[in-house]
Amino acid sequence: MPALPYRRLAGFYFFYFAYLGAFAPFFTLYLNAVGMSAVEIGVLMSMPQLTRIVAPHLWGWLADRGTSGLHIARLAGVAGTVAWLGVYASTQFAWLFVVLLAVMFFWSAALPLVEATTLTHLGDETARYGRIRVWGSVGFIVAVIGVGYLLDHRPPQAVLSIVLTLMLCMLALCWAVPDAKTPLHASDTQPIWDILKRPEVIALVTAAALMAVAHGPYYTFYTIYLVDHGYSKSMAGWLWALGVICEIGIFVWMPHLYRAFTLRQILLASFACAVLRFLLIGWLIDNFMALVLAQALHAATFGSFHAAAIGVIHKLFRGRHQARGQALYGSFAFGVGGALGGFASGYAWAGLGPTWTFTLSSCAALAGLLILWWKLHLSEA
Repeated sequence: MPALPYRRLAGFYFFYFAYLGAFAPFFTLYLNAVGMSAVEIGVLMSMPQLTRIVAPHLWGWLADRGTSGLHIARLAGVAGTVAWLGVYASTQFAWLFVVLLAVMFFWSAALPLVEATTLTHLGDETARYGRIRVWGSVGFIVAVIGVGYLLDHRPPQAVLSIVLTLMLCMLALCWAVPDAKTPLHASDTQPIWDILKRPEVIALVTAAALMAVAHGPYYTFYTIYLVDHGYSKSMAGWLWALGVICEIGIFVWMPHLYRAFTLRQILLASFACAVLRFLLIGWLIDNFMALVLAQALHAATFGSFHAAAIGVIHKLFRGRHQARGQALYGSFAFGVGGALGGFASGYAWAGLGPTWTFTLSSCAALAGLLILWWKLHLSEA
């Protein structure tokens, strides 16, 4: 087996999630500064998830038909970076809607195709995935802390250039990562629909979509919520970073978790933590220690959840179905779920207020927990 291109894969994850660390928490402040309403912010911040509903199917289908997944990701990344330049042209809602739709459509190719490449490079050593993915968490921390401090002294418009710079960096790393040849597998001739209709696949995707719904208000309004309650932007950045620091610990510890628990047990525990986390954020926003605990739970609600879910997908979609399996998981789970969570969070925020919006997040996580407990029965569980 060729040597694992650890540094180049780690570098891509670093800059990809640094880009998310600049965009997700702080682009909302820019939108708020230019006069967008809560509903408009919710709609615009749903673009990444909305495009995941359709776009990854196209990228995964092209990859499964023999086109290099990394080649697709590289060309789409160039198009997405060029499209981002449109944010400098206008602050009108309709214009930004079109620009973000294009940006996210093209950049949605990157992560599932690089994930498939990473797992192909790893082969049967998927427990090592967390040691590579952890660098994405490091990148996110660097971005949320750095941008948070910067915006204490610079206007929110600075986010636009920061995001552009990070896009260029992750594009360069995407070109640097070597491609990986997908090994043949006995399931290659099996129609992908036969895999999709399996109860465990339906249960995982449905539950993951509900987890994405639960995170909708967090990713859209958490920074605004903190600032409205007297926290500085730099403190908001540190709270975001705390969650990802704990996530790093889980990614590093994942090989031990894999040995001690089944994937099903890890997923169930992750959803239980999400139920508690969003109740803490919704009801105890003025209690700093409660927020610290809630952010520590990000280790489970994203870290262990994502690593375990990726592991399940890798087991269920083999051979030439790997790229499409990752794309389908991302599009149905994070695309449909994330878009629904983002759209709904704007209306819930305006109509019910922050406390009950986060309570609904907790209910979505509870529903996902019950579905997994009922239907996800893997051979190793």
